[in-house]
Amino acid sequence: MKVASGALAALTEELRGRAELGLKRDIQLPARVFASAQRSAWFPSREPILNGDDAAALPDGDGYALLAAEGMRPELVAADPWFAGFCSVMVNLSDVAAMGGRPWAVVDALFMGSGENERVLEGMKAASELFGVPVVGGHTARVDGPTLLSVAVLGRAQRLISSHAAKPGQTLLMAVDLRGSFRLAGAFNAATTASAQQLRAGLAVLPELAEAGLVGAGKDISMAGTCGSLAMLLETSGVGARLELSRVPAPLEVDPLRWLTAFPSYGFVLTAEQSAVAAICARFDRVGVACAAVGTVDDTKQLRLEHAGESALYLDLSERPLTGFGASP
Repeated sequence: MKVASGALAALTEELRGRAELGLKRDIQLPARVFASAQRSAWFPSREPILNGDDAAALPDGDGYALLAAEGMRPELVAADPWFAGFCSVMVNLSDVAAMGGRPWAVVDALFMGSGENERVLEGMKAASELFGVPVVGGHTARVDGPTLLSVAVLGRAQRLISSHAAKPGQTLLMAVDLRGSFRLAGAFNAATTASAQQLRAGLAVLPELAEAGLVGAGKDISMAGTCGSLAMLLETSGVGARLELSRVPAPLEVDPLRWLTAFPSYGFVLTAEQSAVAAICARFDRVGVACAAVGTVDDTKQLRLEHAGESALYLDLSERPLTGFGASP
């Protein structure tokens, strides 16, 4: 990705001021209310259930049951109801994949308001069929006001990829499907025109890498964009990183601000030992996904953006938390 000479400081300042990043600070409320580590009285486990990841990882036999949920923003549901329904399934599947898991089934809660409710469900159905993950139940109710949608997914992992597992000295990688185009202002859509085979092959890479022991930590790139999603991973692990923007996989001639704040339909930030980088990138390449080493994890608890010899501080997580789900002391 290209950044104009001398423009890094201004770009970083714009990224820090984005509303999408500020919305992630709302997570500090549940972080204050709920403990970062939980245990079930009904299902005692060998290890605690940690908050702050893309999905809850529930120890289960020789692996983990994964549970994730997403609520769709009402303005997206109103503006593009079919795409909102499609995304409600897709983003949950990405959360499961980011944890090293395979998705099993989806449930939803649809509050049928003034929006195009059937179009929402049609979008969900399309994603369900393409990805091969059934919608098996949920809840519907009539409400005044806008249509509201929330979706949850159940999955399973044999071996986890967790945002709690980044370590200083690891290499930072970014994997993203560039075979798409922008839809609406901030969504880079590489999913709705793809084949079922392509979408399922992409999701399958993450659990395969996890089971091979190649990946340390990971997180899918959400509405917080590349930098915000990476900052959430770093906060959870209690580490920092340097992100080299010139190495970030991106569409040709894309505006850096637009790309770094975009929600890609398939995008992940990962950490790994340097010895595993080539194998990881080769595995993504086999399914047509761009993957590159884009930086290094360190112990600063800061995320710095770098380009062509310039460096700018994006966030200092030791001074101001983002989600509040920081690493355990």
